[in-house]
Amino acid sequence: MITSVLVANRGEIARRVFRTARALGLQSVAVHSSADAAAPYVAEADAAVHLPGTAPAETYLRGELVIEAALKAGADAVHPGYGFLSENAEFAAAVIEAGLTWIGPPVEAIASMGSKIEAKKLMDAAGVPVLRQLAAGDVTDADLPVLVKASAGGGGRGMRVVESLAELRSEIASAEAEALSAFGDGTVFCEPYLATGRHIEVQVLADQHGTVWAVGERECSIQRRHQKVVEEAPSPLVERIPSMRERLYDAARKAAEAIGYVGAGTVEFLADEEGGFYFLEMNTRLQVEHPVTESVTGLDLVAWQLAIAAGEKLPAEPPAAVGHSIEVRLYAEDPLNDWQPQTGTLHRFSLSGTSFEAGGPREGAPWIRVDSGVVSGSEVSPYYDAMLAKVIVWGATRAQAAARLAAELQRAEIHGVRTNRDLLVWILRHPAFLAGDTTTAFFDEHGVGAPVDGDAERVAAVVAALADAATRRGTARVQRGLPGGWRNLASQGQRKSYRVGDRQYDVDYRMTRDGVVVDGATVVEASAVRVVLEVDGVRRAHSVAAYPGLVCVGSVALTPVERFPDPSQQLVAGSLVAPMPGTVVRVGVEVGDKVTAGQGLLWLEAMKMEHTISAPADGILVELAVAAGQQVEVGAVLAVVQVEESA
Repeated sequence: MITSVLVANRGEIARRVFRTARALGLQSVAVHSSADAAAPYVAEADAAVHLPGTAPAETYLRGELVIEAALKAGADAVHPGYGFLSENAEFAAAVIEAGLTWIGPPVEAIASMGSKIEAKKLMDAAGVPVLRQLAAGDVTDADLPVLVKASAGGGGRGMRVVESLAELRSEIASAEAEALSAFGDGTVFCEPYLATGRHIEVQVLADQHGTVWAVGERECSIQRRHQKVVEEAPSPLVERIPSMRERLYDAARKAAEAIGYVGAGTVEFLADEEGGFYFLEMNTRLQVEHPVTESVTGLDLVAWQLAIAAGEKLPAEPPAAVGHSIEVRLYAEDPLNDWQPQTGTLHRFSLSGTSFEAGGPREGAPWIRVDSGVVSGSEVSPYYDAMLAKVIVWGATRAQAAARLAAELQRAEIHGVRTNRDLLVWILRHPAFLAGDTTTAFFDEHGVGAPVDGDAERVAAVVAALADAATRRGTARVQRGLPGGWRNLASQGQRKSYRVGDRQYDVDYRMTRDGVVVDGATVVEASAVRVVLEVDGVRRAHSVAAYPGLVCVGSVALTPVERFPDPSQQLVAGSLVAPMPGTVVRVGVEVGDKVTAGQGLLWLEAMKMEHTISAPADGILVELAVAAGQQVEVGAVLAVVQVEESA
């Protein structure tokens, strides 16, 4: 009998499993790295055990430490979550050997799917359609483009698209390094790359008594860097080609039965527009996107994982799906800057609406569920994945679900760390998305987000300036009742400047007997936290939140421009700075080398991904401030390129 569950993971998935454990009357145990000591999931657990260190290889990938923690805390079962050791057969075997219940599939099933190379051979023999595999040494021009993939993991890590034979060797090396860091196994392989297609997957659930459910399909085609961004159930493609569903379910059941699968798992396929599909991999764990299946079926998949591990039987048939569910992944990243991960303090994290437990009601008005690893005040570190939360909506129709989710995201208060929130809203309202045209080439075909709304940013700058003026008046030590910058005789106005990205907005305003005067707007109300403006006859209220070096007006984040900047903080021309904290994993140049614009000079690892630091222009490397293995902070100067003068 299971009484206490240790979750061998962190963040939102740990909180998710704890939620079901509490509902079932079970105790919960967390493990945490030094960087995660103050994380919300640690505080929510009934017991927590510290794993010294910060990097995954020192902490969450140390199976022996995790098992020791379970035994020390009195847990009798281990749930692996996803990522880290969730698909590590040796870890699963060690958990069982230690006398603990493994909340997952049999060790043999994990091992058979643990190598994508061997998994494809097994699936081919079971009659599941597969793409042919290519050995790196056998790739020719005729095979291009190819996809380099990590054999032992997923989530887009250790994955590279190669379009030239000249790039193949270096991309394989990069993929191997990333896979080794993320999964502890650097084995990679190649397969044909289909530039456009649909990523369709089937949720399976199997008990110890021979019943195998194909619970439902999900579509996860909109991806960046081979990581999913938007997931939904049911699939728009399968809805358009209904005959495809039973063929998908049949292939998924064959895959599960071929390896004697038990528990929750996902069989992933790459599909074309005509309804053909090919096996990609089987994830022998719970998927990040499992909530959309829970939303349309009413199931609690974590509860079923626990029940199956305890020997319970599944009913003969799974419940029918009702309505439509969409999930988006809220990442701490900058989509307009090559998806660069972001770190820092999340000053405020608030999503309105009602959150439901797994499953939730499947009728009535659309409802929202938030699975989050963070709260207001959380620190976003460079050591782990950039995902902050998953926001899930259920609606009676797909259009209804998309509209509600976009509205909730737009109203969300996410202050302190740049995210992909605006991109998600843009996707959910894009005509192609609403039409169900969601291939893996979505961003290639439609771009990455809407053009900058300069008018909205300018209004936000005006709001920030007026709120700042109100704050200063409210904290003045003398003559607090007088307007700021008051003159008996009209003079020049006051000016404040703000930056949004690389754009600067200068705001001029004057305090008069009749109130605040600012070009282009009528000021109805102005306080430190709320400004009401009337622009072109339309009155709108704006909420304002100010933090050191940051002002948030709605979804616009502004940086105040100092009137008198410190000269010592100015960078030398051609300086390349670290865009985020991380570790230098490779250096490809030496001082004195000639470099060309766009050439990779060095590589940083942060949030389990490699990031290339490239030359900004043709020139000569005159300074190299770092070496491989060195930790760097955000803003640290890494190298300096002296730009060649044009003749």
